[in-house]
Amino acid sequence: MSASVPRLVIAAPSSGSGKTTVATGLMAAFAARGLAVSPHKVGPDYIDPGYHALATGRVGRNLDAYLCGPELVGPLFLHGARGCDIAVVEGVMGLYDGAAGEGELASTAHVAKLLRAPVVLVVDASSQSRSVAALVHGFASWDPEVRIGGVILNKVASDRHEELLREALDSAGVPVLGVLRRVGQVETPSRHLGLVPVAERQGAAIEAVAAMAAQVLDGCDLGALEALARAAGAVPAGSAPWTPASPAHHPAPSDGQRAPVIAVAGGSAFTFSYAEHTELLTAAGAEVVTFDPLRDEELPEGTRGLVIGGGFPEVYAAELSANEPLRKAVAELANSGAPVAAECAGLLYLCRELDGLPMCGVLDASARMSERLTLGYRDAVAVGDSVLAAAGTRMRGHEFHRTVVEPGSGTEPAWGVRSPRPRVEGFVQRGVHASYLHTHWASEPGVARRFVERCRTS
Repeated sequence: MSASVPRLVIAAPSSGSGKTTVATGLMAAFAARGLAVSPHKVGPDYIDPGYHALATGRVGRNLDAYLCGPELVGPLFLHGARGCDIAVVEGVMGLYDGAAGEGELASTAHVAKLLRAPVVLVVDASSQSRSVAALVHGFASWDPEVRIGGVILNKVASDRHEELLREALDSAGVPVLGVLRRVGQVETPSRHLGLVPVAERQGAAIEAVAAMAAQVLDGCDLGALEALARAAGAVPAGSAPWTPASPAHHPAPSDGQRAPVIAVAGGSAFTFSYAEHTELLTAAGAEVVTFDPLRDEELPEGTRGLVIGGGFPEVYAAELSANEPLRKAVAELANSGAPVAAECAGLLYLCRELDGLPMCGVLDASARMSERLTLGYRDAVAVGDSVLAAAGTRMRGHEFHRTVVEPGSGTEPAWGVRSPRPRVEGFVQRGVHASYLHTHWASEPGVARRFVERCRTS
């Protein structure tokens, strides 16, 4: 089966070139034209999809060929693009930068090839003129399977500068589809792990997305960009839309079984999650209810299981600590043996303390901020049985944090990790599975089914 979805991949020679501004602005500009826009992000990034969702009114989704495998990129894309008129995929890092030591795997170029999608290259044109042609020619000719359909020039200083750049690019054979001036760049504040998430900026984030859209509308040829997207043709044969409700993933529960309530942490402190996780839990028969650990003093009524994903608890440590009633409720649930799945920020929240402030105390470990950034993909295997996986289950994960948990693993670790050095990490105790690794459950849908079944029977 194949499907034709008009689509573009927005890439760049390197990080910091302006692809987030262009991709988000383009999504918003297309949406303002009345198009239903499907937003996607290459890689494990959780923050950019929040801005994409603001721009389009649809859930931002990730396409990660490392976490999910190349074979799921097309199906996950088609799942997200159902009912849409056009899809915009924001790349990651430089166009050809992928998983360390893995060649093209998980690079923007790799995803573009898997989707057979044309690429628009966003080039930071500051401090260059004729050299831009050599740069674009190099990127366009490096891999003949990657189609560079056009260039958007960013940070252009003046009309004369634009004239020189266009003249140089005439010889490269790649059309200029947009020019953004150096002045008035959109302000998107960052901190220790990248952009500040949408949930924390509220009105300011809406204004930022509107400013990105205005830049794109003013400087880009939307007609030419839409035509390029519509010329993409069919997604490669064999790509059927992924579905969380596949019978192979989730046998229907017996008649009369009550859906177990699974509470999922949200709010400003816990903003990192993949949309497919909730979809998988729901398809497996759960009732998913979101709660905010910063504000809610008790878990949702009838909670049988708890999922605490990633985010920035270190930024909100004082507020999380001050919510003592909820901390006690989480500890009581975990100590009862109920299933609890915690990733990264969730791991910190379950610790005894974070930067000296009391947390839930489920784990006999302390967490603190660190100057060192821990970043990278990980190959992992479940050390023993847990509420998420049977011993020996292999999954791929991603670490991205500036914190340290001591000790780094419990008597029963969660994962054995092979890279960058062999080690064990995380905690499995009673129904708790807590780890630094972010995983994508679509790659192993049995994880969600197992978790829901444990919630039903615990």
